[in-house]
Amino acid sequence: MKRFFILIILMVAASVLGACVPHSTGLTEVGVRTRKLSFWGTKGVENRIYAPGGTYFFLPFINDWHVFDTKLQNLEMTFSKTKGDRKTRDDLVFKTTDGNDIGLDVIIVYRIDAEKTPYILQYVARNDDILRGTIVRAVARSKPRDIFGELKTEAFYVAESREAKSRKAREALQEILGPMGIIVEKVLTNDYRFNAEYTKAIEDKKVADQQVEKNKSAQHAAKEEYKRKLEEARGEVNKMVADADGEYLKAKIEADVYLEQQKLLAQAIQAEGIAEANGIQEMNNALAGSGGEAIVKLRIAEALQGKSIILLPVSEGGMNLKTTNINQLIETLGVKSLSSGQGHP
Repeated sequence: MKRFFILIILMVAASVLGACVPHSTGLTEVGVRTRKLSFWGTKGVENRIYAPGGTYFFLPFINDWHVFDTKLQNLEMTFSKTKGDRKTRDDLVFKTTDGNDIGLDVIIVYRIDAEKTPYILQYVARNDDILRGTIVRAVARSKPRDIFGELKTEAFYVAESREAKSRKAREALQEILGPMGIIVEKVLTNDYRFNAEYTKAIEDKKVADQQVEKNKSAQHAAKEEYKRKLEEARGEVNKMVADADGEYLKAKIEADVYLEQQKLLAQAIQAEGIAEANGIQEMNNALAGSGGEAIVKLRIAEALQGKSIILLPVSEGGMNLKTTNINQLIETLGVKSLSSGQGHP
């Protein structure tokens, strides 16, 4: 009997296994099983993740099977009708903070958190298409529009301003979608466009700005040329000043040398004059003494020695041609008297 019951159980198990249907997951997919009817365990969404790249067998009718793709996905909302999620105009249209209409192409890069796929199936969406089109798209078209609308019109021309708002938009989307099992990786902006009138005004402003920059460049070039010429003139003036200073220093040095020479010459002349004056003074002092008259007579005698002196006396109203030998007279009256040491003649 035991063998019979075991055989029956095995036959039932074999029939059950034979009735199982295979369920597979792709390389980037995870599976979630739902038990509609359970002879044992809990009924409902199974809190278990079936790994990618596998095949699993379940009885039909009493089990449901769902797969979610966990690879990175791009939700592209663009103005172009030939690309993006929809073949119609799908860009974000809003007003800037200063009141201009703008259309902005936005790409939301996101993925599913594999660990939360049972929660997603039970509370968020039954498949990827519903999750993408109903949940991610609805939030992605609302929150970024508000955030990018905080920019002024001119700020859209500045890449750093757009990137800052993109980061803010990603954080806001993650705050909303994260609890649903969706991880927002990036919010990217592509092209943007204003209405035709404003675009024309922007283009005209760009042309005017270019002309202004051109004028500024010309003004800057003229200013630099003026500076260059001014520096050249300053250099020339400095050269002239340096030359004049050099000539002045040269003349000053020569004058100082000449002055020193003249001072030395004056000192020499002064010394010579003082010496000569002292000599004359000494001579005067000598002449003023008792022997001075003798010295004078001696000097006269020395001066007259060797010279022939003839006197022509005038008497009786005419010249007397009788001669007198003065030399002999002097010699007779003076020289001998001096040489012999007798009294004065």
